[in-house]
Amino acid sequence: MNTHTYRVTGMTCGGCVRHVDKALRNTPGVTEVAVDLTSGTAKVTGTASFGALSAAVAEAGYQMTEPA
Repeated sequence: MNTHTYRVTGMTCGGCVRHVDKALRNTPGVTEVAVDLTSGTAKVTGTASFGALSAAVAEAGYQMTEPA
């Protein structure tokens, strides 16, 4: 299992954090999620691919970039 931290853009409030959190948690292969509004990041643990995670976040209305 891998843990990565991704940059998420477009979040402006707690409601945004909840939407991103839910989108990531509902992605197959994700076991743990921590979304932080202040840093604009999402820490994700699991086996889901970046493509699957990014698509879920995009469907929720936000953008996610790969870790450096």
